[in-house]
Amino acid sequence: MKYIERIRALREDRDITQQAIADILGTSQTMYARYERGANEMPIRHIITLCEFYNVSADYILGFTNKFQPKPNK
Repeated sequence: MKYIERIRALREDRDITQQAIADILGTSQTMYARYERGANEMPIRHIITLCEFYNVSADYILGFTNKFQPKPNK
């Protein structure tokens, strides 16, 4: 699974709007929609922010593992 599919699935599973995620990332809803469509590559800083927000590993978002394991809380 590509990371664009993962970020969309994570968002939709939690019933969060693209605008809400865009606000968290400090970008526009239009740009975030482009990330989900694969029209633009997501910057690493946004991937890190999403890992922290969703409490998942970068390996999961990037598709290196299909095992969904929330990261331990700090």
